[in-house]
Amino acid sequence: MPRGDKSKYTDKQERKADHIAESYEDRGLSEKEAERRAWATVNKDDGGGKKAGGSGQGKHTGHPAAHKGGEKGGKAAASRSAADRSASAKKAAATRKRKAEHSAHH
Repeated sequence: MPRGDKSKYTDKQERKADHIAESYEDRGLSEKEAERRAWATVNKDDGGGKKAGGSGQGKHTGHPAAHKGGEKGGKAAASRSAADRSASAKKAAATRKRKAEHSAHH
């Protein structure tokens, strides 16, 4: 199979790559680079093409690339002052309390 041949990928993997590429393009990447990164992500998640003959095909994938989001979030909070974070936490708590009271009345 030549490099770049996508015949061994499942429909789901192709949809996933399309979706990822679209997201990269929305962020300003060229179509070619977005496509390259999208397939790299699918390969990282699924370990390459998954089409296989016989029963037992379609192994579940854990989406490891999708779990990186949380790692990126901490950096933003770390650069803010304690007072900023505290104010944000108080606001969130107030919102949760307000929403809880609202749903309790129904």
